[in-house]
Amino acid sequence: QVQLVESGGGLVQAGGSLRLVCAASGITVSSNAMYWYRQAPGKQREFVTIISRGGSMDYRNSEKGRYTISSDNAKNTVYVEMSSLKPADTARYYCHTEPLWSQGTQVTVSS
Repeated sequence: QVQLVESGGGLVQAGGSLRLVCAASGITVSSNAMYWYRQAPGKQREFVTIISRGGSMDYRNSEKGRYTISSDNAKNTVYVEMSSLKPADTARYYCHTEPLWSQGTQVTVSS
């Protein structure tokens, strides 16, 4: 199967942390640019962070210093660690590499 399977979402208090996990099958993470996106109700899906094939990373400006993307090539898995979470981080988060999307996982941050 060629797919991205995502997990790790949940309900957290403001100021808390979560780690999202994207496990890839049928593609090699190290050979692809891997992205995280998010989408809140009534809003467009938006870019959050990327790790390139060369390992370089970039972030949405509002998340710099709070989000960290990483990968484990041996496990063929991509992660994003989120800290100091705010209610504005509430959204469904998706792992992506063209043309694949994960099923998404919900992150809800209570105030």
